[in-house]
Amino acid sequence: MSMPTAPGTANPMPVLSRLLLPRRKADGVQEQIANISREKFDEVVNLAQLNHVIIRALTIVHSHMRDVGDDMRAEWASAALAAEQERIKNAVLVLHAICEAFEASGSPVTVIKSLDHWPDLGSDLDLFSHAASEEIIQLMKERFHAELAPRSWGDRLANKWNFLIPGLPEPIEIHVRRLGQTGEQATIATSLPARSRLVQIEGQTFRVTSPSDRLMISTLQRMYRHFFFRLCDIIDTVELSESGAIDYEDLRRTATTAGIWEGVATYLAIVSDYAEKYRGVGIRLPQSVRASARFGGEQLFFRQDFLRVPIMPQSASLYGLQLSDLLRKRQLQRSARLSLLPWLATAAAVGQKITGSDKGIW
Repeated sequence: MSMPTAPGTANPMPVLSRLLLPRRKADGVQEQIANISREKFDEVVNLAQLNHVIIRALTIVHSHMRDVGDDMRAEWASAALAAEQERIKNAVLVLHAICEAFEASGSPVTVIKSLDHWPDLGSDLDLFSHAASEEIIQLMKERFHAELAPRSWGDRLANKWNFLIPGLPEPIEIHVRRLGQTGEQATIATSLPARSRLVQIEGQTFRVTSPSDRLMISTLQRMYRHFFFRLCDIIDTVELSESGAIDYEDLRRTATTAGIWEGVATYLAIVSDYAEKYRGVGIRLPQSVRASARFGGEQLFFRQDFLRVPIMPQSASLYGLQLSDLLRKRQLQRSARLSLLPWLATAAAVGQKITGSDKGIW
């Protein structure tokens, strides 16, 4: 299976992929990182940070450098690890305080996406709530002195708010009663809290999504909105699969109800194909997943630090299937919301071309 790179683009992603998707724990580490220059090391660290795998990658690098007696490069890894661990420790403490505050108010929140990458952490902190937006804004301002960030057109459609808290570099993004880029996913949102589970992170308890909901949210983000994968999406899904936590029948049933089963199946096929490329074996997928997938990892290409999924015609066809499903079920409000997505994307693309930013739109 080929994994093309956009013409003229250097691709350091294989270094991280071979570190984090080995056939054996240390397989390929030595030749990938032996005698790495400081410039190349910093490049790999930056890519790992953008792809939310810096802790996992540098833990392997640090361990290997110590084993071979390379004190200089071990120190490089140790310093980068310490900085990232400090950032994560601070973010987790604030995230837990926010969750506790909502719990005490009688409106518990569910952490979505952010803790999926553990021991790594994303660049923002995402929560889902069924509370009224006015209550959420009041709590965040009164308890955490949060400033409400300006809302884009996309934020308004998706029914989400971003908060900036003093002393916390990461914004807090709270999705209210809806999911999806245009807020079309009321079905998943309605049952998400009831299907959530509790996990322990750094001695603190958090309410997180069920495996099926986690995969559907990842699919909405990657296949229907951003059209690119971070490496953490691949690693996280491989780990989730190999833990045996995925109930594929529940996933198929709930994703079909939401109108995104083909997208979920395609997401899983891409993950499996990418894992197979770098470790010789993919993840075990039921035949129903492969049969429903519209394409696989052969369509991925590396550009601008991420693994990209072609929008036309591949991802556009998934959007068409989702919209057709909603129309067939006569879910007119959700259909109307979803039909705005191409216009929103077009406005964002035009804004990006004219001003260099899609701020205020996407």
